[in-house]
Amino acid sequence: MPGDRLPHARVLMYSHDTFGLGHLRRCRAIAHALVERFKGVQVLIVSGSSIAGAFDFRTRVDFLKVPSVIKLMNGEYTPLADHTDLQETLDLRRSLILNTAESFQPDIFIVDKEPLGLRGELEPTLRALQAAGTTLVLGLRDVMDSPALLAAEWAGPEVLRKMQEFYHQLWVYGPRDFYDPLQGLEAPRNLHERLVWTGFLRREIPVVVPHHINLPEDALLVTTGGGGDGAGLVRQVIEAYAFDPSLTAPVVLVLGPFMRAEDRDEIRRRAVDLPAFTLVDFDNRLEAIMQAASGVVSMGGYNTFCEILSFDKRALIVPRTRPRQEQLIRARRAAELGLIDMLLPEQAADPALMAAALRRLQGRPRPSETFYGRPLDGLLAIGDLVHDIMVSRLAQRASITGDLRH
Repeated sequence: MPGDRLPHARVLMYSHDTFGLGHLRRCRAIAHALVERFKGVQVLIVSGSSIAGAFDFRTRVDFLKVPSVIKLMNGEYTPLADHTDLQETLDLRRSLILNTAESFQPDIFIVDKEPLGLRGELEPTLRALQAAGTTLVLGLRDVMDSPALLAAEWAGPEVLRKMQEFYHQLWVYGPRDFYDPLQGLEAPRNLHERLVWTGFLRREIPVVVPHHINLPEDALLVTTGGGGDGAGLVRQVIEAYAFDPSLTAPVVLVLGPFMRAEDRDEIRRRAVDLPAFTLVDFDNRLEAIMQAASGVVSMGGYNTFCEILSFDKRALIVPRTRPRQEQLIRARRAAELGLIDMLLPEQAADPALMAAALRRLQGRPRPSETFYGRPLDGLLAIGDLVHDIMVSRLAQRASITGDLRH
């Protein structure tokens, strides 16, 4: 059985964070689980998130903020800071990440989602850490994208070949029978053999202080993650309530920090005459709000889906369908398993259909009441994997030391 002490173990994590909150929140959950389980482990998260400082980090978890680059809806990138050259920003990020890795000297490097980092910025770091003997791990969501879109994204810079060259293990943050993120790709066989399915990542209620606003009890929670592309879903819920006076259950709308100011202002104007609605711009303890909610309406991003399962909430998911199909694939699979209800965006745009779905929500089974249940052992499995890697590395070091002594 894994022990509770891994002396002097260092884990470096990379989160590119060009859009939304998902990557940073996933890395943070993993880092917190590792330092909670193992004494002596130190975790450093390198993040491009513009709001990383809004989150609390536990003792022995630190983060290094690199200059933020945001991904626009058309797929192009731009620096968050005005009047800054994109290439200069990318060069600075690449240099900071490499220097940090060489100074920190990690035992394990865990990369979230982007195999080569933003615009390939991780290649120098991966080569340096590979030469230093660091164990290199790529962490993948349960669903990355449709096979066609993912193949196109990974074709240009030979991503699959370089994944095979660099990474010792590929951790899939979901169960094997839910989805294979590499399915449909012409990936080398030995890359498939490096896949390790962990199960979904369980979320816990954080230590919280009383909210500065009075949230209604047993309210329906509507959350769109970072909110950058979530205004449409919020409008659809408001329109359903305006259409159907029988909908009277209280609703908490969490808009997210990346929602455009004009969308935020419009939503406030439209909701002001509907007494059921309470609006929250952003809360870094969304888990506490979800725990108290009677149900959840969301777009079904990875983190929100894990929270829905963790807190056993009835949920209606209206997935984003472009430019990526990740949320659509996840929602269809989860609906197939009976875990959630789903509407396509064009269906949710019909106030009558949306109102009917909201009324059905309170009567549907919770995830724990389905045959599939809640496979939430991901953080435990990751702890076991880190333990096994470190035990192997310590044994290797002891062997080398012993050889030198002789």
